[in-house]
Amino acid sequence: MLQRVDYKTNMMVGDQTYPAFELRNILDFIATQFGATAKEEVCLHIGLGHRELEHYQFVYVWQVEYAMEFLRLQSQDPDIGTKLGLSYTVSSLDVLLPHLAQLTTLQACLQFVVNHPSLVGSFTDTLMRLEDQSICIRWLNTGRIEKSQYRFQFLHSIGSLLGLARELTGQTIPFARISLAEPARDSHFLAQATGAEICFDSEYFEWHIDLSWLSLPIIYTFTEHQIAASEVRAVSFIDTVLGVIRESFPSVPNLDAMAAHIHMSDRSFRRKLAQLGSSYQRLVDQVRCQKAIELILANQLSIEAIAETMGYADVSHFRQCFKHWIGHPPGYFSRLNSHEIHK
Repeated sequence: MLQRVDYKTNMMVGDQTYPAFELRNILDFIATQFGATAKEEVCLHIGLGHRELEHYQFVYVWQVEYAMEFLRLQSQDPDIGTKLGLSYTVSSLDVLLPHLAQLTTLQACLQFVVNHPSLVGSFTDTLMRLEDQSICIRWLNTGRIEKSQYRFQFLHSIGSLLGLARELTGQTIPFARISLAEPARDSHFLAQATGAEICFDSEYFEWHIDLSWLSLPIIYTFTEHQIAASEVRAVSFIDTVLGVIRESFPSVPNLDAMAAHIHMSDRSFRRKLAQLGSSYQRLVDQVRCQKAIELILANQLSIEAIAETMGYADVSHFRQCFKHWIGHPPGYFSRLNSHEIHK
């Protein structure tokens, strides 16, 4: 059964592994929208040919992000992310197929998606909760991704979930509500495609679906070839850095100490992270933000005690940092979630 609430630190960045099927689908969609030349341009910038990509099961997050940003910036359509997701088919999900073949209900599929970001692909941390007779997935922008880019990724996720659920179950599954942290705009396409009530100017990006839909059985027929797919993933430089930060927390090493720990000069260390679209401070902030959210949601310590636990001598400094990370001060974030959450 689904838990009352479940916070997942699923955000992936830089050279962390991302399923290659995602990149293939994005490139194919770019070709349908802007032509083969546009697809070749993206491949050139990410250093990976589309024929070569056919033999990959995993790529880097930054490569997928680049392709997504190319599509978003080339299109003037605010719903292009949704349309991209709707273009996906179950047969294209190569590395996921052996796992999906073992699942019997839509609920099991949703739990798998939330719990296995490296196989599904995720740019965000999520808060899953039950509310009345619906389940809600709330996106938490702990990576401080630019809002229009984050909206694109959120709508892309909605489109892919909707299209793939329809193919897996043989039924069109409507969302109950979709909340967008953006000003009001024309939402005719999104409402028609999802069946949802669209709410603008919300605190977060989140979606709701009626719990009754999750009991639907999976009727899709998987072939033996699909079930036999393997998993081969590269070692991630960013995973290594994040691992050291988490192990040493709250006494996080400074940049020079971290560089020395992984046998690099501080200059090479900075350059390597910059090439992957990140920085050491950004990774440290990510870990701190995720830990702070976990402590606040646990509802066992005061904000002052959380600040002390995280190594802040001044609670006001912690409050400022948290607001910088998540967009809300810790007290407001706690009140915003307390009436919904029971650990």
